[in-house]
Amino acid sequence: SACRPSLLGGAASSAPSRFAVEGLRHSCRSTAMRCTATISVLAALSSLLSVATAARAPRPPTPSRIKLTQNFREAAALSAKLADPATPQQRKKVAVIGGGLSGLACAKYLSDAGHTPLVLEARDVLGGKVSAWQDADGDTIETGLHIFFGAYPNMMNLFQELGIEDRLQWKAHRMTFAMPQLPGEFTSFDFPDGVPAPLNMAAAILGNTEMLSLLDKVRMVPGLLPMLLEGQPFIDAQDELSVKEFMDKYGMPETVNEEIFIAMAKALDFMDPDRMSM
Repeated sequence: SACRPSLLGGAASSAPSRFAVEGLRHSCRSTAMRCTATISVLAALSSLLSVATAARAPRPPTPSRIKLTQNFREAAALSAKLADPATPQQRKKVAVIGGGLSGLACAKYLSDAGHTPLVLEARDVLGGKVSAWQDADGDTIETGLHIFFGAYPNMMNLFQELGIEDRLQWKAHRMTFAMPQLPGEFTSFDFPDGVPAPLNMAAAILGNTEMLSLLDKVRMVPGLLPMLLEGQPFIDAQDELSVKEFMDKYGMPETVNEEIFIAMAKALDFMDPDRMSM
């Protein structure tokens, strides 16, 4: 499952009080801009995930299996270790370059560990790739799409610690594509609930009859079958290959690259499949 955060809204945060980076001094300097502002890293993180309460649909619950995974438990244990007052360490003042999601999360965990973070951001808007703001006309401007998957244990653990996981809007596990040969029409790959990856991906591919022909599906088998049989070890072994090199190695049809993987790569990583690692 995946969720799409609404980036602006008025819901108040219920974050733990131990996250006390209130009053963090934020200085931004560039050739065209010099500004100083007092910010709260917590408020910044919360605003990125705020949901307007007026018109939102009932929120589907967070899938319970996420917090039962070993990855989530390990992330929670690492976070607790950082905040453990018994952990001996020298208190430091640390500069964090960039006020995107990673920079803000870094500042949060530095504060948990007793350090004093200083976030330096060149723009007057926090959030990086997930930033959002209101322009002079009052319209909400978003940088672009970002999706948080349930398989991101550190991110899910961070949201839980900040008390803002209720602001994630869980969506059906579905990928929708425009069909170039039929302008204005769309097709979807539906990943069935309760089926573990990568079996759910195989079911989604087999279930689509509008974009992929039977021959396309057959030609995808040599690359997908080892994923199903061997799982993560096979995927890890392909790490030196780009997605395009992987497709060529296993003889996947070019139509799959042109109609599916180019769109996926650009949407998820802002690059083409020949530059994205498996």
